[in-house]
Amino acid sequence: MDEADDREELTERARKLFSGPVDFLKSAPSLKFLPDPEAPEIAFAGRSNVGKSSLLNALTNRKGLARTSNTPGRTQELNFFDVGRPPEIRLVDMPGYGFAEAPKDLVKRWRFLVNDFLRGRAVLRRSFVLVDSRHGLKPVDLEIMEMLDDAAVNYQLVLTKGDKIKPTALAEVLKQTAEQSAKHPAAHPHLIATSSETGDGIAELRTAILEAAMS
Repeated sequence: MDEADDREELTERARKLFSGPVDFLKSAPSLKFLPDPEAPEIAFAGRSNVGKSSLLNALTNRKGLARTSNTPGRTQELNFFDVGRPPEIRLVDMPGYGFAEAPKDLVKRWRFLVNDFLRGRAVLRRSFVLVDSRHGLKPVDLEIMEMLDDAAVNYQLVLTKGDKIKPTALAEVLKQTAEQSAKHPAAHPHLIATSSETGDGIAELRTAILEAAMS
């Protein structure tokens, strides 16, 4: 079987997995509430209005799996979702960042929770950092990337809302983001452009999640 066939098989396996049972497991406001490390974990990070909940819903073909909120920074817990029964993969929805309206103590608490989780979680296989394709990398995204570099956590950048800009503009944002990403030691070299509205890039992201979980 050649590489293209292998890829096709992995993509189909990922599609079937995400079409099956996906269950909310629990929210963890602090590390003592973390679930037992029973399955490989894949975490999602992103600014509060990047479209993280919509992307998680698109990934799992469900409308209400992850709650979307108009209030930035509202979720200050780690939310865990089991994919498969028993779980083959556990998705971790990390609290949104981008704290223009958040009080300083909340920002500090977020950093401690996320940093401690990232550094101490042996079953964490990869973090996906979501970036709004209309804006590209913001200073706060670069801060998070540096935090992940320091924690030696493997991460991959995902552009969201790809349908909101023209294809030529999206290609330019992808190019610029890839150039910036290449300067970060823990960043995966391949970027994925997605749209929760049109489904673009969703199959590719599912495959990348399964591949990371298997690594």
